[in-house]
Amino acid sequence: MIKANLKVNPKAKGLIFDLDGTLADTMPIHYIAWKNAAARYGIEFTPELFSRLAGIPLYPTVEKLNEIFGKNIDPKEMGDIKEAEFENSMHLTPEIKIVTDLVRENHGKIPMAVGTGGSRRLSMKTLGIIGLKDYFDILVTSEDVANFKPNPETFLKCAEQMGVPPEDCEVFEDGILGIQAAQTAGMMVVDVTQYYEVTIGK
Repeated sequence: MIKANLKVNPKAKGLIFDLDGTLADTMPIHYIAWKNAAARYGIEFTPELFSRLAGIPLYPTVEKLNEIFGKNIDPKEMGDIKEAEFENSMHLTPEIKIVTDLVRENHGKIPMAVGTGGSRRLSMKTLGIIGLKDYFDILVTSEDVANFKPNPETFLKCAEQMGVPPEDCEVFEDGILGIQAAQTAGMMVVDVTQYYEVTIGK
């Protein structure tokens, strides 16, 4: 059941958005890229596995696959193959309008940040593709933290850079690990997948 309108909590003094699957509908493209890269190493990358690993940065995802499948794949080698696959198709990324509308409505009215497990280069490129590059001064990526989601460090850094206490921040997320990170940080959190149709691997 898809909920109707997405609104900002009246108590929120700062908004933090995840990028992939929250602002940009990149998840089907990421899924295909992972599926193709994993197939080279004899791994069947299912939608369930993708959902379980969503929010983990590139190379640590390969480390997780090594753990799960008892492999010894070079994380950089496989990660770079996956990233190249993704970059070839990322120009097709649509915005997730119900969330990007919220960004445009609140731009200049309330501090906003993006907190993502992606790299800075591709995150900037994604924001450019969906027309939001000029809407965010604050972008915290996998390169800016030591601990990834579900650790709250990404979102706590966003809050710190916005100058807003964590409890006054509202996080918009699509991933289980990101939702856990926001909850651990003591922030308000919205699961945006309740507001749009998710079609991974269908």
